[in-house]
Amino acid sequence: MNYDQMKNILLALDNPVDRLDAVMEFGAQMLDVPDSAVCSEIIGCASRAEICRDGNKFYGRADSALVRGIVAIITAMVDGKSADEIKKMDLSGEFASLGLQLGTGRLGGVNSMIRFLQNL
Repeated sequence: MNYDQMKNILLALDNPVDRLDAVMEFGAQMLDVPDSAVCSEIIGCASRAEICRDGNKFYGRADSALVRGIVAIITAMVDGKSADEIKKMDLSGEFASLGLQLGTGRLGGVNSMIRFLQNL
């Protein structure tokens, strides 16, 4: 599923709990990380999370359903883009536009993922 599809699903849901359920479903549908991908653990995330890259193709994994879904959204935002293209993106603003109600710990992890991607 691409980012625009994810965003459309989330914005169509009014109930915050339904939105978080959708995020967890995105994580459940994430593709497996290929052996050729280079993975980096995201420091500052409440759960163990990794963002993996194989060229301009992004993957991820996490040990919690919600964080796995967040990784799925963020990697979908940048999938197919070069490091230079990612640096020019407003990932924080775009993620905020989804209207997800996350706790401080989860938002810290989101910010760590974004910092990681913008420093590729």
